Amino acid sequence: MQEQHRRFYSHHLGQDIDMLVFGTWGYPVVIFPTSGGREYEARDFNLIEAARPLVEAGRVKLFCIDSIDKHSWYAKHLEPRIRVQNHVFYDQFLSEELVPMLQRECSVDKIAVAGCSFGGFHALNFAFRHPNQVAHLFTMGAAFDIRQFVDGYHDDNVYFNNPPEFIPGAHNEHFQWMNIILGTAEHDFCKGANYDMARILSEKGIRYRLDVKPYGTHDWPVWREMFPEYLSTI
Repeated sequence: MQEQHRRFYSHHLGQDIDMLVFGTWGYPVVIFPTSGGREYEARDFNLIEAARPLVEAGRVKLFCIDSIDKHSWYAKHLEPRIRVQNHVFYDQFLSEELVPMLQRECSVDKIAVAGCSFGGFHALNFAFRHPNQVAHLFTMGAAFDIRQFVDGYHDDNVYFNNPPEFIPGAHNEHFQWMNIILGTAEHDFCKGANYDMARILSEKGIRYRLDVKPYGTHDWPVWREMFPEYLSTI
């Protein structure tokens, strides 16, 4: 399985950002790391290894992007307004720089996004903010309400990056075309958040699959089982 490290400059972030790429061809899947994680996290915790057969068969090409969580949601040294603004810059980097590059590289109109834990928040938030760019959404052990990260602060940037708030009032025809899987486990402390998101999607008539494994906790073993299963639906 081919592995490639890429570093490139983001004009929206004003800095270099790192990415690991696995595979030579296949449908592009962007993988977001967990809280404060780096681009090598999915490799180091064997999430990529779990998907090896699909990568080597050329069905998917995996793009593990770095996060800037330490400058946004987890930057407790910054004012909440600055934290969420930094995330907006990251969102602009994704939608205006990274995704167009992957669209050209892989000759696709849309991509897939995936993530475990806080990476699942990133995946779902991006997918519903930019449904015209995302065809497949896979979350594993995720929670989606980010108000705990902004200390009671609220503005439009918080609203439009907090899926439980903005999705109920959002309307886009591309929502109906998205392949959505919400994955959790019976003993995952984020299970309730997945049931809540499933309810929101049901009330809007958006198709999804809620996958609750009857075993496991909020940890990598269950996510490694979920990931290739979900990728096989592409």
